[in-house]
Amino acid sequence: MADSPLRAKGRAMRRKLMGDAYADKLDKSLYTDPIMEKFAEVTQETIFGTLWTRPGLDVKTRALICIISDTATGRTPELKLHIRFARNQGWSEDELVESMLHLLGYVGAPLVREALLTAKEVFAEMRAEG
Repeated sequence: MADSPLRAKGRAMRRKLMGDAYADKLDKSLYTDPIMEKFAEVTQETIFGTLWTRPGLDVKTRALICIISDTATGRTPELKLHIRFARNQGWSEDELVESMLHLLGYVGAPLVREALLTAKEVFAEMRAEG
């Protein structure tokens, strides 16, 4: 896929959400594989370049929507990433935990428990990273 202004915009949004160090880490490990390079190209343009930059919601709110969606659908690998996004956009650990706990009566204890265990892990990683 040729580089485009939309993809460049998406790469910038992705870095804003992840933080430079974590984006670099993923780029140097996961996205060096030819299959995953293709995935990165598409998501940088469509997800980060289009969806995350749409008007109507701020980036902080979009990050929380991802947390809720991942928790409700049991998407642990994505939740790990989206917790980073949310923390980097100003959501506190307590706010994210409370958001997940709120889902207990709507999506069930097993999904919320798994999400909280994931959050605990990511919070610790982020604290260790500084």
